Amino acid sequence: MSAADLLKKLPAAFNPSEASGMDCTLQFNCSTPMHAVIKDGSCQLVDGTAADADVAITMEDDDMVALLKGDLNGMTAFMTGKLQVDGDLMLAQRIASIFDASKL
Repeated sequence: MSAADLLKKLPAAFNPSEASGMDCTLQFNCSTPMHAVIKDGSCQLVDGTAADADVAITMEDDDMVALLKGDLNGMTAFMTGKLQVDGDLMLAQRIASIFDASKL
């Protein structure tokens, strides 16, 4: 599965109870950049780069798939250089709880 195919599943894997009160934009930079807009308890995925993302995650496609599926630890990926984060680091750490990996 490509990173783009997996990212397209994010709205279905969205866990609104974990994102209560969130109003943010998550940018995912891989071979096909996309961003998730979380607002009012819902998640919408948009193609392309957001002008004002709260956090940007940059990874190779295979690593992005492994991270989102829970097969790659985010901290390990960050420490080994597989994951670059720009913006709100605390928000980046919450991504795993905002989306249910079993639904991806």
